[in-house]
Amino acid sequence: MTSALRTRAVHAGRDDLTDLGVHAVPLDLSTTYPSRDSAEEAARIDRFAATGAVPGLPIYGRVGNPTVERFEQALAELEGFEHAVAFASGMAAVTACLLASVAQGKRHVVAVRPVYGCTDHILSSGLLGTEVTWAAPDAVGAALRPDTGLVLVETPANPTLSEVDIAALAEACGEVPLLVDNTFATPVLQRPGKHGARLVLHSATKFLGGHGDVMGGVVACGAEDAGRLRQIRFATGGVLHPLAGYLLLRGLSTLPLRVNAASATAAELVERLRSHPAVRAVHYPGIGGPLVAFEVEGDPHALIGAVRLITPAVSLGSVDTLIQHPASISHRIVDEGDRHDSGVTDKLIRMSVGLEDVEDLWHDLEQALKTC
Repeated sequence: MTSALRTRAVHAGRDDLTDLGVHAVPLDLSTTYPSRDSAEEAARIDRFAATGAVPGLPIYGRVGNPTVERFEQALAELEGFEHAVAFASGMAAVTACLLASVAQGKRHVVAVRPVYGCTDHILSSGLLGTEVTWAAPDAVGAALRPDTGLVLVETPANPTLSEVDIAALAEACGEVPLLVDNTFATPVLQRPGKHGARLVLHSATKFLGGHGDVMGGVVACGAEDAGRLRQIRFATGGVLHPLAGYLLLRGLSTLPLRVNAASATAAELVERLRSHPAVRAVHYPGIGGPLVAFEVEGDPHALIGAVRLITPAVSLGSVDTLIQHPASISHRIVDEGDRHDSGVTDKLIRMSVGLEDVEDLWHDLEQALKTC
């Protein structure tokens, strides 16, 4: 089977449809599944309790769902892993990874700022029983302890778009698992697993879904980690709804086209923003992508209020262009000093470029920039 990403994005999770005699993916909304062999059912439940794996027919919606499993299979394939485990949201996925570490007696986490504001909060607050050490990328190795169970990084980072050398970071981690949040890049632009990351996380709400109408999270990983994450998902109930799994699988089929088209538009807007007198700095990752961050000379709130075509809203990765002020919304929960120290200034704007025409977007940005 070909390994071309565009081809696999269309066919992953769907390879058996011809044999089934259907063209669209079946949507299974069952919450429970009947079985006349309760002894065999008991044996399978015991196996799930021991390994987190349940081969054969499904048992219960909190254990697994066939439609969701198609999405998991597809995302794992695109990221280059054996398995993936889907959750109700990106934060449910982050929570499960942290709980998996705590369950193994490893409470300490090393993380690199900036990260998504709610991820920062759940680490800094110790809400899940973890203790975090924030470290620069080149200081991660020195921050490791015997009880370190996870190293966490976003690259490109939310919202500054700063990048980390994943391979160098993985080497510094040694035997400690490295979790890379790949939400901004997607497997179209980078596959962290090929550079040593043991877990690759996505807020599937963003580019994987791609249309602003589905919420979910997913972690691509190996068999052992997947088993633990499934057990935690079962215990905590953070399951992905089958309809969400259906929509996310559909979103994957156009992911490369959407990301590449939006990236081309974003690169053009970056060049124009860099020469605009109302813009003091532009941040754009070396790998490219649809996300642009820029700092304005005047009032960022005035710009947010002045756009007319661009959507002023939190989140990212939709077909329409979204713009927001991180210090007010996505990173408001982070301590002000920590925000500033990690580059999230009060003048910073984050824009997620969609699929509109570049000239229409620039016209809207240009008129809005006049306000600041």
